[in-house]
Amino acid sequence: MKKTCLVIAMVMMLTLSAVAAKPKAPTSQHLKGDPNAVFHMAPPGIPPALCSPCLFYGGDLDPNDLNAAGMSDENTLLIVGGSNTYGAITTPRSVTVSGILFNVQASSAFDPQTATYDIRSGVTDGNGGTEIASGSGNIKVATTGRNFLGFPEFTVEVDVNPPAVLSPGTYWFSMQPQCTNTLDGSCSTGRVFVSNSTSGTNNVAGHAQPANQMFLNSSFFGFDYTNWCDPSLGFNSRQCGVLSFGLIGSGN
Repeated sequence: MKKTCLVIAMVMMLTLSAVAAKPKAPTSQHLKGDPNAVFHMAPPGIPPALCSPCLFYGGDLDPNDLNAAGMSDENTLLIVGGSNTYGAITTPRSVTVSGILFNVQASSAFDPQTATYDIRSGVTDGNGGTEIASGSGNIKVATTGRNFLGFPEFTVEVDVNPPAVLSPGTYWFSMQPQCTNTLDGSCSTGRVFVSNSTSGTNNVAGHAQPANQMFLNSSFFGFDYTNWCDPSLGFNSRQCGVLSFGLIGSGN
């Protein structure tokens, strides 16, 4: 009950901070729009240019969809000190993953230089499963031209080094921008949220993403591999259905 009340309070505060002229203190684990719309998967299309060669892409954020949302995925100096969102794919064949990209919404000047990544199998509620690969590296960033609740969206890509060879199965992926430079003022005021996709627009092999299998792991907010569809996090099944992320690589 205590955690539920805390989440509700932070969700309410986020609604205010999302439209404020200046970002304020940490307010929520997520952004969300009105929870009333029907999920429709669009046909495959063109992915972000950074997804090349594009093994998988879950689809674009639709800022006009009432179920558009953003989930905490950040590590900053004074706001949120560590919060990871994981998205999943199920592959029927062996694949090699050489890069991970997330579409993220940023609440202030967005200028991190690096990101961490993590690949896991066997993730369930309260259980991080088995780590397959993890690391960090320099990032590539591109604007998407989309904006959600006043937050511009960016595509952020980090290389997986060495590339991860994955056998058939289900795997969970995180990519977390690092904004920890004490000389960078935006690292003390900014928030970062990974986008969802309600229509799957421009997806590549979007069917590979199992619905409702996104997880939040955040020591800051006190969640240990909690499914984003958990009622305490305030989403409906459409909002927590599909993550806007991609994988660079090839089938083996």
